[in-house]
Amino acid sequence: MTRPNPVLPESISPPGRRLGRRGAFWAAASVLALVLWSSGAPSTLYPIYAAQWGLTPVIVTTVFAAYPLALLVVLPILGNLSDQFGRRLVMVAGVALIAASALIFAFAPNVAFLFAGRVLQGAGAGLAMGAGTAALMENNPTSSPRFASSMATVATATGLTLALVVSGAFAQYLPMPLFSSYAVLLVLSFASITALLCTSDDRPARNRRWRPQAPSVPPGIRLRFSIATLSVALAYCVGAIFLSLGAHMITEFTQTANTAIVGLLLGCSAAAIGITALFLSRVPAHASVWVGASLTVLSLGLMAAASMFGSISLFLGWCIVGGIAYSFAFTGGLGLINQAAPEGHRGATLSLLYLIAYAFQAGTAIGVGALATSNSLSAAVGIAALSLAGLSTSLFVLMIVDIRKRQSDRDPSPASTERT
Repeated sequence: MTRPNPVLPESISPPGRRLGRRGAFWAAASVLALVLWSSGAPSTLYPIYAAQWGLTPVIVTTVFAAYPLALLVVLPILGNLSDQFGRRLVMVAGVALIAASALIFAFAPNVAFLFAGRVLQGAGAGLAMGAGTAALMENNPTSSPRFASSMATVATATGLTLALVVSGAFAQYLPMPLFSSYAVLLVLSFASITALLCTSDDRPARNRRWRPQAPSVPPGIRLRFSIATLSVALAYCVGAIFLSLGAHMITEFTQTANTAIVGLLLGCSAAAIGITALFLSRVPAHASVWVGASLTVLSLGLMAAASMFGSISLFLGWCIVGGIAYSFAFTGGLGLINQAAPEGHRGATLSLLYLIAYAFQAGTAIGVGALATSNSLSAAVGIAALSLAGLSTSLFVLMIVDIRKRQSDRDPSPASTERT
């Protein structure tokens, strides 16, 4: 189903420049890629910031966590904004905030500016992520409902991969390492806004007075929503460790100071996310969640082993298996919401999903950073692995409950069982 597409005033989007439904789909995909590019851009640079400004691990992870914490403020207030004003307008506003964050990062003289930049990134992501995901689903150019969720994963993985590899290479081989990668982010932000302005207006035909509304779950889908949200949250928690402390872990445990190698290792994880997602459009969402949770447990074991033995090979295995696990878990979670959420409430439902997932991500980042500061990085990694394995177990339990519920719905009475 597609949303009503009233005519946009000529001054905003001239007919000759409008992109069709397929163009709108790819413009939304570029927004999701940009959101993850902005999120990952500082990741390989955190050790440089720490060395220059004497930052402890908990300060670094709190800088990282400022992004999801900003989302926790934006999403409850503005989670339904794109349902009222259209996906395009909200995405433009979100990308504009990301562009502003790139300027702050590029000229940051101290850690306070890093916090400000991450807050702007989080606010921009809060506006753009839910609207962009909904726009992908509503402008899906194929007949497969899972294609949109798969492409959401591919887009975010592409943005994250390029951010990690480019920022790591720039930091190693170009002058002004704390400026150059953000200049690229700024240029990409303007390109994304231009693409969005060339799409048609997608505001609903019925104009209602907007008022802040807390993200909510429509009745009847709460169990499926819980599974989807926990699956995405699990992916985000593992991603928090990759992006906040991954560079520190590789540098400390393998004695590797080359930021290009660090960025390439972390980029392998993001590349694994995107490559895996290319093959998930035909995988049922429930199956994807099962596989994602199972592979996450395996990746956590590899993470603990890599930290214990300091092996680059084990770190590479952790990055690849963790990326594959992320792709299954994230794509499966979005697929479940795509199937279950009514179109008129999809933006608010997705915003609540992201709200909870980012809360888990912020808690993971700050908790692991605090443990690394008060104890040691290796101890923090071990505790994080056990905690996330427990979260995976909770997801398995919910999946079993859902299977039994669906079986009960198909065969509600003992008499019908006897007849079959």
